[in-house]
Amino acid sequence: MTDAVKLSDLEIVNLRRASRKGGACRKSTGPRQVGTARETAGPAVPNPCTGGEAQGIQPNELDRLHRSLSEVTPQNHPRTARLLASSTRKTAQKVIEEAGEVALEAVKHNARGTVRESADLLYHLVALWHRAGIDPDDVWTEMRRRADTLGIAEKLPKAR
Repeated sequence: MTDAVKLSDLEIVNLRRASRKGGACRKSTGPRQVGTARETAGPAVPNPCTGGEAQGIQPNELDRLHRSLSEVTPQNHPRTARLLASSTRKTAQKVIEEAGEVALEAVKHNARGTVRESADLLYHLVALWHRAGIDPDDVWTEMRRRADTLGIAEKLPKAR
């Protein structure tokens, strides 16, 4: 299953990986009401996908990943070292590929797959930020600015 698509001069190859085992954790019945990461972080809560409890995920997990990228070597993290040694174009391609995989898992109502692919997407996005010299705090500041302006950190309206 290899589909090649040109998008903004970035070639996306093999958007769909071989199908994964495991069914949907739960079917979506509509939009979920959730708080911000800071509101939902804290005590462990039941995880419907694993049947266990989620670790108290801290809102700074992406910051921690970003900081750790400067300490990556081929010996301690060979896959990440290869990603960081690749071009900006290749890293951007990975972000687009993972975003597509998140969307595909969501369309299949596969919550577990969506979570896994979302983690992959965020990993590659943080690697792209690292390459571009962008600190996650800059992204959080922009989101806060949008929330202060619009009441939610949504995409800004197009200028007319």
